[in-house]
Amino acid sequence: QRVAELRHMQPPVLSCRKHSTHLNMISVLNVLLVALLAFASASIAAAERLPFTLGVRDSLMIAHSFHNHPSFGPAGGMHGATYTCDVEFCSANLVEGTNWVIDIGKASDILADVLSKYNLKNLDEVFPGGEMTTTEFMCKTIHDGIAQRIREDVGDFKGEIRVKLWESHKAWASFVGEV
Repeated sequence: QRVAELRHMQPPVLSCRKHSTHLNMISVLNVLLVALLAFASASIAAAERLPFTLGVRDSLMIAHSFHNHPSFGPAGGMHGATYTCDVEFCSANLVEGTNWVIDIGKASDILADVLSKYNLKNLDEVFPGGEMTTTEFMCKTIHDGIAQRIREDVGDFKGEIRVKLWESHKAWASFVGEV
């Protein structure tokens, strides 16, 4: 008799609102999962493509403003920043004969030379055209200076350069590009 009763029981009906919320949560989780898998795949592909890296670090102190642009709030006015600058040289292969990505001394010297153009300077004067010298902009600018020096002075480096500027231990920006 108990089995007969169980056969005639109806499953509980979810209200439309609960059911809809549940489906929305599943949709959001699916989107996040797809994004995470895409990011992981890209990271793995990059590591497989350029598995060797050499990194160097330096720092610079600058002054600049964002020309009182309202989007920057209080930082729109003149202020200072001390950046830690990490540069990674990434390559698919080691240089034959030396088994390095790049000469670490040469890499350090090039970084110091490029940063000297901005260190202890007011970037509003270095870029007098009203350029917004954001951390992202400075990453690209430093990258371009290093890439030019690598092309001129280092014939055996082939790969990408990643420049990361740390504004603090909590915030940074980066730029990566080929040489």
